[in-house]
Amino acid sequence: MGPSMLPTFNLTGDLVAVNKVPTWWGQLNKGDVVLMRSPENPRKHIVKRVLGVEGEMVTYLVDPANSNTTKTVMVPEGHIWVQGDYIHSSNDSRNFGPVPRGLVEGTIFCRIWPPENMGLIESKVNPYEPTN
Repeated sequence: MGPSMLPTFNLTGDLVAVNKVPTWWGQLNKGDVVLMRSPENPRKHIVKRVLGVEGEMVTYLVDPANSNTTKTVMVPEGHIWVQGDYIHSSNDSRNFGPVPRGLVEGTIFCRIWPPENMGLIESKVNPYEPTN
């Protein structure tokens, strides 16, 4: 998966379970982690977190190193806004814009390998806030 989803997933690779049903029914929620085709290269799969769904306004950091550089966009109908949990190393909607829902192949709901990290993937509306 690469560094864009740290610390949710590790760099050496996690084996995850993907639920394809929500995408058939049109149920994608803010905070979901999705497996999708890259809008820049459809041969490549990427994993990102949904931070906005159609009709919502999303405010994002244009430059993660400068918290004063924000921009607000409206997520158009039939699209979602996705970002990596580690925005300092993520190519996401901040770069390629809102993503057509049709590129989403499923939601990642559980890590099954490595065994010591097995468990459900937490849905986070704001993955950038530290957890206690």
